[in-house]
Amino acid sequence: MWYDYRFRAYPDRTGVTAEAERHIDIHRQAYNNTRYEYNTLNTDKDNIGSAYQHQKRLTEWKDEWAVFSEVHSKALQKTVERFYDNLSNLSEKKQNGHKVGWLKWKSPREYQSVTYSQSGFKLKDTSGRTATLWLSKIGDIPIRYHRPIPDNATVKEVTLKKETTGEWYLTFGIEVEDTALPEKPNVDDLDAEDCVGVDLGISNYIYTSDGDSVDWLNLSDEYDRLRREQRSLSRKEHGSNNWEKQRREVATVKRRIKRKVEDFQHKLTTWLVSTYDAVFVEDLNVSGMLQQRGNARNKQDAAWRGFIEMLEYKAELYGTHVVQVDSAGTTKECAECGVATEKPLWVREHSCPSCGFEADRDANASYNVLSRGLQELGLGLAEVTPAETAAAVETDGGQSSSIPASRVIETGSLGA
Repeated sequence: MWYDYRFRAYPDRTGVTAEAERHIDIHRQAYNNTRYEYNTLNTDKDNIGSAYQHQKRLTEWKDEWAVFSEVHSKALQKTVERFYDNLSNLSEKKQNGHKVGWLKWKSPREYQSVTYSQSGFKLKDTSGRTATLWLSKIGDIPIRYHRPIPDNATVKEVTLKKETTGEWYLTFGIEVEDTALPEKPNVDDLDAEDCVGVDLGISNYIYTSDGDSVDWLNLSDEYDRLRREQRSLSRKEHGSNNWEKQRREVATVKRRIKRKVEDFQHKLTTWLVSTYDAVFVEDLNVSGMLQQRGNARNKQDAAWRGFIEMLEYKAELYGTHVVQVDSAGTTKECAECGVATEKPLWVREHSCPSCGFEADRDANASYNVLSRGLQELGLGLAEVTPAETAAAVETDGGQSSSIPASRVIETGSLGA
């Protein structure tokens, strides 16, 4: 299994910041040259339509432009591969029906990272909370070693990146053998009581089939500050020192918003995969939802696709099954009898005209997600316990409980 460890880096402490920036700019030129040659030389005579074929031209590059000899060879190969990876992602989006353009020439502001693959790096001095990473032809870079890389992991690549805030980070791409990961429970041995359906809601961030709900993360203060900083940026002369200083302030606020969302999701997904043997979640078309009318910013803050991907990644680490089920009709269908009932968004209760089953709208959806997930695994249907009246999400007693997002952030879990 492949996953990333990210650490704060301090190249200024060893005086290699300027050299790191110079190397990144050389790789930017290599990326742009790869793009140029792909557009002009990709013919039957000069077949360079793949990263492997294009990497063979690097020797000619070094003979023609000596600057490309000043960077690590494996990192230069990775830069060429980066162009073809972007090209492949663009082609995949086009095949999925998205309207796409063409890969653009990268300006210095748009290209701010370099990746060392397989060789050219060495991690040392890891005894304490700090460590040092040596990068070939750049030098030693101190890092904040806040968590150790597991002994059973192999570091496959290292990426040095300068963020828009001016801070530096190092990301280690590590690989752990599947035999070192916990085994998932056998599907035939799963108990429905140890499985949960998760509805990605509107009034709540999530609602589970066990009756637990987690409120939305309140980012109103952060967005108020972002608006103030952006107004201040608009009053500065573009390109001036004051404009650059204010641009970093805006980037800092945006980074804080992103980090709060990711921290919230990390803690929430960890709770789910450590509590249940199987987690079922809706397969949402997030891209299509953002294009619909409505509050797209809130939908983007929800970062549901990132939440689902994080859930799947955590499931491998904790030995939990995660299954995405078809989201169509989970809100409309009755979890008790299956009859679909149209209901606008403002109707927060489900009341079936066929069987009389009543429940909270999101609770009913979570029951349907659970049933579809169990069917997906071939375990049949989940039993739904009908309620005489719709239970409010905020109810302290009874079967449902509401958990504020701040509690997730502050305690790091949903436990006491």
